[in-house]
Amino acid sequence: MFKKILIANRGEIACRVMKTAKRMGIATVAVYSDADTDALHVAMADEAVHIGPPQAAQSYLLADTILKACQDTGAEAVHPGYGFLSENAAFCAKLEAAGITFIGPKPRAIEAMGDKITSKKIAAEAGVSTVPGHMDLIDDAEDAVRIARKIGYPVMIKASAGGGGKGMRIAWNDAEACDGFERSRSEAKSSFGDDRIFIEKFVEEPRHIEIQVLADSFGHCVSLNERECSIQRRNQKVVEEAPSAFLDTATRKAMGEQSVALAKAVEYQSAGTVEFIVDKNRNFYFLEMNTRLQVEHPVTELITGVDLVEQMIRIAHGEALPFTQDDVTIDGWAIESRIYAEDPYRNFLPSIGRLKRYRPPAEGPLDGSPATGDGPAGRAIGGGRAIIRNDTGVAEGSEISMFYDPMIAKLCTWGDSRAAATDAMASALDQFRLDGIGHNVPFVAAIMQHPRWRSGEISTGFIAEEYPGGFQGAVAGDALTARLAAAAVVLSARSERCLASGEATLGANLGLIRDDIRRIVFIGEQRLPVECRGDRVTVGGVDLGPVATHWRRGEPLAHVGVGDDALTIRVEPITNGFRLRLRGIAIEAKVYQPHVAKLAELMPIKKAPDTSNLLLCPMPGVVVSIAVSPGDTVEAGQALAVVEAMKMENVLRAENKAVVKSIPVAEGDSLTVDAVIMEFEQ
Repeated sequence: MFKKILIANRGEIACRVMKTAKRMGIATVAVYSDADTDALHVAMADEAVHIGPPQAAQSYLLADTILKACQDTGAEAVHPGYGFLSENAAFCAKLEAAGITFIGPKPRAIEAMGDKITSKKIAAEAGVSTVPGHMDLIDDAEDAVRIARKIGYPVMIKASAGGGGKGMRIAWNDAEACDGFERSRSEAKSSFGDDRIFIEKFVEEPRHIEIQVLADSFGHCVSLNERECSIQRRNQKVVEEAPSAFLDTATRKAMGEQSVALAKAVEYQSAGTVEFIVDKNRNFYFLEMNTRLQVEHPVTELITGVDLVEQMIRIAHGEALPFTQDDVTIDGWAIESRIYAEDPYRNFLPSIGRLKRYRPPAEGPLDGSPATGDGPAGRAIGGGRAIIRNDTGVAEGSEISMFYDPMIAKLCTWGDSRAAATDAMASALDQFRLDGIGHNVPFVAAIMQHPRWRSGEISTGFIAEEYPGGFQGAVAGDALTARLAAAAVVLSARSERCLASGEATLGANLGLIRDDIRRIVFIGEQRLPVECRGDRVTVGGVDLGPVATHWRRGEPLAHVGVGDDALTIRVEPITNGFRLRLRGIAIEAKVYQPHVAKLAELMPIKKAPDTSNLLLCPMPGVVVSIAVSPGDTVEAGQALAVVEAMKMENVLRAENKAVVKSIPVAEGDSLTVDAVIMEFEQ
C-alpha cells in the first residue's frame, strides 16, 4: 500500500480523505493557500505545503505547484477530492508522467466524461438514454437564442466543463436565453477556465437521481445504487438521500446497468457517478458523468457499508474490487444536509466571517448503541435506530472566506427507514449551533418538516415552488406556539432562580419557589396567558400537561418536555425574554408578569431606516460589472450590477422605476454586506 499520499484539495473533503488514509496507516500531505493557513485540514495532515495566495487560480488550480509539492514531500499518490483539479485530465497525465499515482480514473475517461458534449455522444453509443439537445458548441448569445427556439423552450444552458451548479441557467424565452448564455459563459470561464456552452431540453417536473459506480483495473464494475438529489437551489444540491423514494426495483436496475455500461465504455477505474434526470413517469435521461468522488458520497456509504475513499485508494494501488454486484445491498435510509454559509433570510446570499461558535451534534448512534467498524461508513447495531455523521473542514474560530465554496459541513443521518432518518436529521439540526455568520440550518430544518419532503413528492423545482419569495422562517402552528409560550415561561422562571440564588435575602428566593406562576407571553401579535401549577402548565386555559426541563441559565440548548412533546430549543436571551429556534422556526417570546404586560403593550416599536433609494450589496463580494451610469432612468427589473461571491455571479436588478443619482463603487471593488452600490433620486 502507499506510504504517503497528498490531498490536492481543502476543507471538508480533504479532512474526509485524511480520516480514511489515517485508518489505513497512510501518511497524508495537505496543501494550503494563504487563506487556509489555520485551516482544519492543515492541522489534520502529517505534513503541509503552502501553495500560494487565496485565489484558487493562483493556488489550488496550479497543477505544477501541486506536482512539486508531491516531489518535495515524497508523496506517492494524489487524491484530488472534488472540484479544483479533480476532473482535469492534463493534471492526471502530468502526475502519471512523473511516476505519481492519481487516485481516480485514467486521463482518457476524465477527458471523455469531463466534456458534457463528448460524454453525451459516448453515452448514446453505449445505449444510455440521453436528453434531446444541441450537442455542438455555441458561438454567441444570438446563436444561443436561435438554437433554444429550435429545441423549444424551456431549455437548460450549461457549461461543457465543471459542475456544482456553476455555468447553468434555465431559459423560458429569448431574453432569458440571451442573458443566461452570457452569465453561464462568464461563470464557466471564472470557475473552470473553460467557457464552452451547450444547450439541451429542460425536463419539467424532473427529479435528479444519480448512480454511484465503482470500477477496478481488471474490468470489474458495480453499481452501488442511487442517490436522490432533487432538493436544489440554483442547480446546487442542498439535501440528498439514498435510496430514492421514487424509484422502483426495475428502474433502479435499468439505471444501474446503463451506468455500468457507460463506465465500461470508457474503461473507467475508480469511483464515479452517472447523473440522470428522471421525469414523473420514471423515464430517465443521462445528464453527465462525474469522474470523481461526489460531495454526497456519505449517504451511499451509510446504506451500503462501503468506504468509497478506501476503495478509490485500493483501486489506484492496483487491487481488485472485493465484492460483486450481487453483494451490493440497501440497508436502511440515509440523508445528507449541506450546511452552507449563506443567509436564508436574505435570499440565500453568501455570508462570510468567523465561526464564533461551531458546535455540531455529537456523531454516533442517537440511542448510544455502538456503531460497526471504525470507519466513516459505520452504522448503528445492537438495536440502534439512527446515527449521526458530520463531515466538516472547520472548527470553532475558523474563518469562512469569500474565495471558496460556502460549504461548512455535511450533516448526515442514517435510520432503518426514511421517516427515521428524517426524524434523526430534524433532531440533529435542532442541536447544531453555528454563530458568527449566516447559515442555512433553519432552512434545512424547515424542509425536514415540510409535507412534500415527508411524502417524498419532490422535484428539482421544490425550493423554487415552495419558497418563491425566499425563506422567511417556518411558521409555528397554534399548538406549537402554545408549547413555546409554556417553554418560555419555564425558562424564564429557571433563569430568575439562577439570578436570585446568589442573593442573601430570604424574600427574593421565597417569591420564586411558589408553586403557582402566572405570566403573559408576547409572541408576535399574540398575547398568551400562561399558568404553571406545580409541574403542569396551561396556556390560554388549555391544559398542556406536565412541563419539565433541566436547562440552566446561559446554556444555548434547552431540552423541554411539554406534555408528550419533547422540544430541543436553541435559546438566546433578549430583553424580557428569549429568542427561541427549532424546526426552522424562529420566534421572540417576551415574558411579563400580568401587570407589566399592560405597560409593555404601550411601548412604541422602533422602525427600520428607509433605504428604498439605495441599492445595497446583499452579500460580501466583488463588483463584476456596472450596467448603468449616473443620470440614467432605470425600469423595474432592469439589471443594474453584477456581484460575484463564492464563485457565483449575482445580478442585482432595479425594484422600481428610478433615476440613478450616484454610483460610489467601480468594477473590481470588494464590497461588504449592505455597502452602497447605487443611490437613486427621491
